[in-house]
Amino acid sequence: MDLAGKKIVLGLTGGIACYKAAELTRALVKAGASVQVVMTDAATHFITPVTMQALSGRPVVTDQWDARIDNNMPHIDLTRDVDAIVIAPCSADFIFKLAHGACDDLLSTLCVARPMTLPLMVAPAMNVEMWQNPATQRNVAQLKNDRIAVLGPDAGEQACGETGMGRMLEPAQLLEEIVTSFQPNLLVGKSVLITAGPTFEPIDPVRGITNLSSGKMGYAIARAAREAGADVTLVSGPTALDAPYGVHRIGVQTAEQMHDVVMSRIAAQHVFIAVAAVADWRVKNASAQKIKKDADGKSPTLEFEENADILAAVAALDKPPYCVGFAAESENLIEFGEAKRKKKNIPLLVGNIGPQTFGRDDNELMLFDEKGHLPLPHADKQTLARQLIAEIAQRLPD
Repeated sequence: MDLAGKKIVLGLTGGIACYKAAELTRALVKAGASVQVVMTDAATHFITPVTMQALSGRPVVTDQWDARIDNNMPHIDLTRDVDAIVIAPCSADFIFKLAHGACDDLLSTLCVARPMTLPLMVAPAMNVEMWQNPATQRNVAQLKNDRIAVLGPDAGEQACGETGMGRMLEPAQLLEEIVTSFQPNLLVGKSVLITAGPTFEPIDPVRGITNLSSGKMGYAIARAAREAGADVTLVSGPTALDAPYGVHRIGVQTAEQMHDVVMSRIAAQHVFIAVAAVADWRVKNASAQKIKKDADGKSPTLEFEENADILAAVAALDKPPYCVGFAAESENLIEFGEAKRKKKNIPLLVGNIGPQTFGRDDNELMLFDEKGHLPLPHADKQTLARQLIAEIAQRLPD
């Protein structure tokens, strides 16, 4: 429930992308938001107010003279108790209205009449030539100058048959942008490298040694860091998870591959968060072909060699980034967590009881630093990830 308790005015202007607004409304409601839909006359030619009312659970407003509003001032009342206005889709014509302060319908009037502290976000949607038109670009620049957030657009195939910039962002992407707008900008200007998931050490082409890490905690932290304004790179072992929106993911399989990717990119990072459950050993004598059962029932002999310690290697650099380690223990968390922090020589270590969290959507964490340990009580992993990012941000050097 990333938007629990939030009140959103969702404005629709004329465009085929109105069909995406239906899914966005559903996603906002599912995330806990209360959604008041306001439609221009042009928008009603693409999707009906009945549809939007069914999805939002609230009567749709289209007329600035709507008699259902007690004082007949919807352009005032609709914006005085909300947390954000989102225009999706936002047409080229409506961008012009916003840039010039036009007030010729309800939606444009309530945008101009909104309190200046109320966030306004627009998701452009139009033909590629309309988007590239110098007049449109001048108007978009004016919106940004007026501190109106412009979400997108994206490039791709368009309903008209042409291809290029102008597609409205997908509903899931817009939801992420809206959620992000409510998060504090704690890591703006910072680069963060995160490892996540398990590693997989081959025994032969079809078998290997791995662990039960799902990658959910690391992916949640990557999302939280991006929400906080950071440029985030996620180096991930094999997982079934989608990359968080706005995060650059690099997929690897083995601990050695993860080590090489991390070390090749670490110099440009401000923060390194080692969440991945990295295998301590790899099979030295891995077979190039599938190992067959021996006719005599003899088991194959596996030889192991130690993998590089990625976190220790980063911490030992002449100019290391701020290093955060993770420890998944099965017992004695406080004792083992503090010992591991000192052994790795890092400023912050995050501990948990691994068997209680692998594959789950919730967790509880213990933070270890030079002052002692601090518990982050049981919560969903995304909530914990945001709390952890806040703790990291306040510990970073100026």
